[in-house]
Amino acid sequence: MKDRDREPAFELVPAVEDLDYLLDHYAVPGRTAVVMTMGALHEGHATLIRAARERVGRKGLVIATVFVNPLQFGAGEDLDRYPRTLDADLKIAEASGADAVFAPSAEEVYPGGEPQVRLTAGPMGERLEGASRPGHFDGMLTVVAKLLHLTRPDLAFFGQKDAQQLALIRRMVRDLNFRTEIVGVPTVREADGLALSSRNRYLSAAERKTALALSRALAAAEQEKATAPAALAAARAVLDEAARLDPPLHLDYAALVDPADFTDVPGDFAGEAVLAVAAKVGTTRLIDNVPLTVGPATGARR
Repeated sequence: MKDRDREPAFELVPAVEDLDYLLDHYAVPGRTAVVMTMGALHEGHATLIRAARERVGRKGLVIATVFVNPLQFGAGEDLDRYPRTLDADLKIAEASGADAVFAPSAEEVYPGGEPQVRLTAGPMGERLEGASRPGHFDGMLTVVAKLLHLTRPDLAFFGQKDAQQLALIRRMVRDLNFRTEIVGVPTVREADGLALSSRNRYLSAAERKTALALSRALAAAEQEKATAPAALAAARAVLDEAARLDPPLHLDYAALVDPADFTDVPGDFAGEAVLAVAAKVGTTRLIDNVPLTVGPATGARR
């Protein structure tokens, strides 16, 4: 048993039984927070861990998870080449304030192979990212639910860069009565504006230059948010121009949606919305988004 009056030793927790021991025997007078990742940690993940530490305080417990979830990769996606950098991840997690990293194998998370019983994301999970990546959100929610059960957190921290994922997790927690507070943390960007992502490392210098059109499109929409059509048109103009670059940007979608269910907002909409974009540059698929208050400052919907 560890004494929370002393500085705890950072731990790598590889198995469910080790995690259970940690949670059962760690003398924690404070709250427990979890930050779920697929590894290849960067400053965005570090920001989540720091936010978790700040919320639970010195006497709380912060667990980061590192697990590349096979259920959320579709055919032809990058499961095999997804970066696995556990040694570096451990250093970043510890430096950012985590007490432990739960890094289980697939056999630990899915004993007996792929689960026959899974969560279904419903209609929201079939839009935008869900339409482009069928089954992705079902796999994501299934593993998030399992990790919430296993880590037993009071709070769970997720980045707002994956806005549709965050909305679905919040809906799952509400619909299924999880006793966990879901905390969204603002998107962390690199100096040139590109949203931090583990996939950024795949971009060549020329591809990265093209990819910056995503953040430029979001900024253009922010300047033209008097109406929903104007905001969307401003973003599309930037993205259409990027489609003519070398290498080109191949747009998957650009949509102005209701953050509650990710349906397209009508042309006369006024209120809180999310502009979500996804595109490929070379072989790398990138997503980004920005929250927008569209129309009158009152935020009333017509």
